Amino acid sequence: MLDHVKNEDVLFLDIETVPQHASLNDLPSELAELWSKKARRIGDENQTPEETYQRAGIYAEFGKIICISVGLIVNKANQLFFRVKSFAGDNEAKLLLDFADMLEKFSAKPQANLCAHNGKEFDFPYIARRMLVNGITIPKLLDVAGKKPWEVRFLDTMELWKFGDYKHYTSLNLLTHIFSIPTPKDDIDGSQVADVYYNEKNLDRIVRYCEKDALAVAQLFLRYKNQPLIPADNIEVAS
Repeated sequence: MLDHVKNEDVLFLDIETVPQHASLNDLPSELAELWSKKARRIGDENQTPEETYQRAGIYAEFGKIICISVGLIVNKANQLFFRVKSFAGDNEAKLLLDFADMLEKFSAKPQANLCAHNGKEFDFPYIARRMLVNGITIPKLLDVAGKKPWEVRFLDTMELWKFGDYKHYTSLNLLTHIFSIPTPKDDIDGSQVADVYYNEKNLDRIVRYCEKDALAVAQLFLRYKNQPLIPADNIEVAS
């Protein structure tokens, strides 16, 4: 499985998103009304738009990206290393610009691929949509408009696990458990990110969590290829 894909040609990533505002009351009135209409379609009939707003971060129209963590597998002296770097901050436009610049450079690889867990349904389109909202040109590797399916360089560890079974959803947490990969959820999980961001104001904690997710995707990719996991001592975090 994946024998045709070289480890060094894959950029592994994960993103963390939050609602654009701390609460529904902070939204401009027109956007709040648009959320209320959205909430009626996605929420429980007993939930108010305010209660449903905690889920706004998963929608690119109402959320924003606060962290993108990316990583590469590197082979040095027959040992695998993982180099991870994060683009994070309150200024979404800046982190997206920095990420886009890095991605254009990575795209120079003839066989460059992006890999994320559920990336085709969430991470990749979310990044592209937020780039458009922020007036940023979408890097070629992310811009799939008009491309033929075989020209799209996306790998998705959740899709790969489906083996064609499109009804099946499996979380990264479950897959790391069954493949004996250290869990990235040993501190917080995705449902807690908005609270940590807006109430604790602890972006560093979110960055560490995001980097663990990117590493977990890379480790899962290696297990799919029946290759050994990257030792904890071989994780290199770029400043």
